[in-house]
This record gives sequence, C-alpha cells and structure tokens, in this order.
Amino acid sequence: MERILVTGALGQIGSELVAELRNSYGSENVVASDIRVPRAEFLRTDGPFEYVDCTNQDQIQEAVVRHRIDTIYHLAALLSAVAEEKPQQAWEINMGGLFHVLEVARKLGCSVFTPSSIGAFGSETPKDLTPQDTLQRPSTMYGVTKVAGELLCDYYYERFGVDTRGVRFPGIISHVAQPGGGTTDYAVEIFYQALRYEHFTCFLTAETRLDMMYMPDAIRAAVKVMEAEPGRLVHRNAFNVTAMNFTPEELADAIRAHIPGFVIEYDPDPVRQKIADSWPNSLDDSSARSEWDWQPQYDLESMVADMIDNLRRKLKNE
Repeated sequence: MERILVTGALGQIGSELVAELRNSYGSENVVASDIRVPRAEFLRTDGPFEYVDCTNQDQIQEAVVRHRIDTIYHLAALLSAVAEEKPQQAWEINMGGLFHVLEVARKLGCSVFTPSSIGAFGSETPKDLTPQDTLQRPSTMYGVTKVAGELLCDYYYERFGVDTRGVRFPGIISHVAQPGGGTTDYAVEIFYQALRYEHFTCFLTAETRLDMMYMPDAIRAAVKVMEAEPGRLVHRNAFNVTAMNFTPEELADAIRAHIPGFVIEYDPDPVRQKIADSWPNSLDDSSARSEWDWQPQYDLESMVADMIDNLRRKLKNE
C-alpha cells in the first residue's frame, strides 16, 4: 500500500481508519471520501478529501486516477437495521457500490479491502464457535449483501487477479464515532446513557450473546490483513475475527465496576432482536490467527475501562 482511497470515510470505522492509515502511510497518501460533507475537525487531519458517490463508477475512477491510488478500503454501506428498513437502497449501495469499486480495481490494478460481518451468517449456521467455512443463509438484506459481496470479491480475485481481502467484523464499539444503525449499537449507546443518566433501556434481551470488538482492534485487523504476505493466505476474503463475547447483562455488570449505580432495563425491538437471534453466539477466528497472525489487544474489562475514561473526557467537553 502506497496510495490509499477510503470510501465511507466519515462512518464509524472510516473516521478512525483514515487517521491510522495517515499516521502509518503519510497524510497526503491517504484520500478520504464520502457523500457527506466532513466536519471541520476531520479536515484538520491534514489529508485530501474527495466527494465520491460509490454508486457512480466514474466518480470512483476519477478519484483513483487523480490520486494515483493503488489500494481501496471500501467501507461505504448501509448497516443492518437501516438496511432492513430500506432493502432496495441497501442493495444498490452495498452491492452496486462494491461492484463499481471492483471494476475500477480491475481496470486500474488496485487492491481492495471490503468488510463483511457476522450478519453474513443465518439461523442455520452453527451458533457456537462458528467456523470460517460454513453454511451461510442470512435472513436480512444486509446479510444477503454481505454474502454476495464475499462471493463477488472471491470471483474478482479468481477471475481477474484483483487482490481482494476482508474480514467478518463482529459488533464494533467506539468512543469516537456515534452509532450508525447497526444491531450491535446498544454496546455503544449503553456507555453514553450510563455516564449521563446511570440508566439504559436495551433494545436486545438480557441474554443475547454476541461477539464484539473494540475499535482499535478493528482498525488493526483491517490494516493487518492488507499488509499480510499473500503467500500465507489460504482464504482471501471474509476472515472471521473477534475479540470478546458477552451479553447486555454481562456488559452492564462490567460497567457497574466503574459506575456502581448503573441500572439497565430491557425493551426488545422486534426487528433488531430477530436480526441478532439469527447471528452466531461466537466465532472461530483460528484461520485469521494462523494465516496473518491476528491477535486482539482488548478484552471486555480493558475495553470498558478505556471507553469510560475516554467518554468521560468527551462528555465533559460537550
């Protein structure tokens, strides 16, 4: 990677990935792009920004040519709950955008990272320690686009030699970006409510168990898989990765170690609960560990401590 384009750069992952890539590869070598106008503090990260609508292949290609891009981190997508509300738009953005990025990469010789998700699995998938290679029959439009995206990336590698790589992210927790419409967003919202009000009403049931990851680990995974030696990769796309596993009640218990008066209640949202119930309880990420040395740095306790410390400072300055 020498010259990098990040689509969806103002989203939950993109806003932090851009900063990490600029720190590693130089500010002028990492082009952030989105269909939204960036905040002033984002522009102060001293790097180029482009307006790019990923449903417009010409805009993607123009940005790649103008900035001599060799690697594309394609993050632009609608997340799970939003995609269920707008399935037609989700297909157009999630699949159409990926197709356009892959076509540009094929024509111009770029490598491509695109994230998949635990949403690529369905209710028929083994629930515990879900294998890297297993049955995938998602019941949501988000999941359908993720499975189709995995297959499309594999196709572009096998058919055209495009260096496509990716990971299946679990729920991602961040103190920087606000939640973006995902089913696991409760694990971010809970911290804001705990610090502001010592109370949170969760839209999933107390016993809903899911894999999660702290954003610094998610960023490391995205960078590390693209830096991996190609000869070691048995799989190319959609590596299972995970870091921690908990229920809302277990997360609340960990928060109470820092905020003893915190109270959690439950009012499950039928749509998001159905989505969560179709996903694995836990993932087996041994392929990522063996093929490119994946190793998370944060567990539940260290993540909670860091989230609370950072959010206390953030909310104090609001």
